[in-house]
Amino acid sequence: MSDTTNINTGVAGSLVMIVLTAAFVILLVSFYRRYKRASKPENDQE
Repeated sequence: MSDTTNINTGVAGSLVMIVLTAAFVILLVSFYRRYKRASKPENDQE
């Protein structure tokens, strides 16, 4: 198995991981806000 190539991700891999993590956090915050809004009693909207 010495013919396998080692892929060096470097800066590109770091940038991709930062972008994916930021997108995941944004989605979590968005769904949390939607959940909090949906779980409130909706008596004020009538």
